Amino acid sequence: MKHTVTAGLFTLVAAFAYSSVASAADALTGCAAKRAEIEYQIGYAKAHNNVHQVAGLQAALDETVRNCTDDGLLRQRQAKVAEKQSKVAEREHELQNARETGSQKKIKQKEKKLASAKEELAEAQQALSH
Repeated sequence: MKHTVTAGLFTLVAAFAYSSVASAADALTGCAAKRAEIEYQIGYAKAHNNVHQVAGLQAALDETVRNCTDDGLLRQRQAKVAEKQSKVAEREHELQNARETGSQKKIKQKEKKLASAKEELAEAQQALSH
C-alpha cells in the first residue's frame, strides 16, 4: 500500500513539474528552449531510473551548451523547412502522376504519402517559431 501511495504521489509531482517546465519552456526560444527541453527529459529519465537515456541526454545537453547558437539553430530549422517543402512538392507531383494513371490504389498510396509529408512540413514550421 505504501508503495502505491508513493508512486501515485510521485506521478502527481511529476505531472505538476512537467506543466511548470512546459510553461517556462514555452516562454523560451532558440537554444534556451532546446536546453530546457533536454534538461526536462533528463529529469524525467532520472525519475524513471533510465541511466542509459540520462547519459545520452547529458551528452546532447553538453553538445548544445558548447555549440548551439540562436543564428545557427535558426539556419538549421530554415533548411529543414525548405527540405520538407521540397518533399511536399515531390509528393504532390507523384500524386498528380498517379491520378493520370487512374489507379485508385496508387492514388490512395500517394495521398497518404503527401499527407505525411505535409505533417512533417507543419512540424518543421512549428519548430522554426520556437
